[in-house]
Amino acid sequence: MKQLVNAFLAILIVVFGLMFLASRLNSAEGYSGGNTLTIYNWGDYIEPELLKQFEKETGITVIYQTFDSNEAMLTKVEQGGTTFDVVVPSDYAIAKMREENLLLPLDKSKIPNLANIDSRFMDLSFDPGNVYSVPYFWGTVGIIFNPDMTKGMDFSSWDSLWDNRLKNNIFLVDGAREVMGLALNSLHYSVNDQNEAHLQEALAKLNRLSPNVKAIVGDEIKMLLANEEAAVGIVWSGDASEIMDENDKLDYVVPKEGSNKWFDNMVIPRTAVNVEGAHKFIDFMLRPDVAAKNAEYVGYSTPNVPALKLLPEEISGDTRFYPPAEITDRLEVYDNLGKRMLAHYNELFLRFKMNKK
Repeated sequence: MKQLVNAFLAILIVVFGLMFLASRLNSAEGYSGGNTLTIYNWGDYIEPELLKQFEKETGITVIYQTFDSNEAMLTKVEQGGTTFDVVVPSDYAIAKMREENLLLPLDKSKIPNLANIDSRFMDLSFDPGNVYSVPYFWGTVGIIFNPDMTKGMDFSSWDSLWDNRLKNNIFLVDGAREVMGLALNSLHYSVNDQNEAHLQEALAKLNRLSPNVKAIVGDEIKMLLANEEAAVGIVWSGDASEIMDENDKLDYVVPKEGSNKWFDNMVIPRTAVNVEGAHKFIDFMLRPDVAAKNAEYVGYSTPNVPALKLLPEEISGDTRFYPPAEITDRLEVYDNLGKRMLAHYNELFLRFKMNKK
């Protein structure tokens, strides 16, 4: 009997040891539970001190992981190998996650600071009624240019990019929706156009732009433009703000024909473990003092009205990054085009890139 008891105790020790090891491994891989919260966000997209502040105020330990594209984020969330409690996707990705039942509805009674969000940025097409998402940052797609290098050129229209004076002097961001979108807008079509004749017209116009395109690049576009490696770039407004901090010669404009108005929102995946902690974190990020500190660090536009009053005037009063309603009202959010049409956009963009070579 004594041997049986000892054997049983040995088995219990092994079992509890394995459970402890699994718990530690899960934590390291992003599995949440209890007093842990796993956040999945874009790289360099939060003031690091705010994570420490949240931990101190709540006693919740934050595990923070990053992604570099909505597609990479979607793949990881869909696979389900890692459990995240809060994710920060863009508008069209949120629509896709809704369709695929990947999100939990928010309990708004636990997010009282939601009242701080500008009504212009609520109840949009990708999440009617904000059932699943809360605005985090927003911005536009536009043209950044160096006045010294462009000699008084006017960039109020997308058509300015086709000017012969810009030969081999434009950097394009490596994004199918952004590049196809600017071509469609220049033709006075929607950035969500699915008419094949219009798409082919946009591709043909892009091909005529090729001589002016120096390169199609990723994150390095910020460094290249700040270093004056080209006179003009097509960028997101937040990147433009960062570039202009490095080189104050540069300027940014959203062309008159229209452009993309994008949103990154906080959501809670259906597989989240610490749902209570997720709501606490979302509400924390919507506090005016927190949102202002985050916006000043990241450089993107906050949708938080009282936070704007806490920002320096040179930030909150800059209409290039906080445009008035008469401008934002004519901009478009990217719709979820569906797999087939999104693949077609990517194919057309690839054909343009191959033509560039």
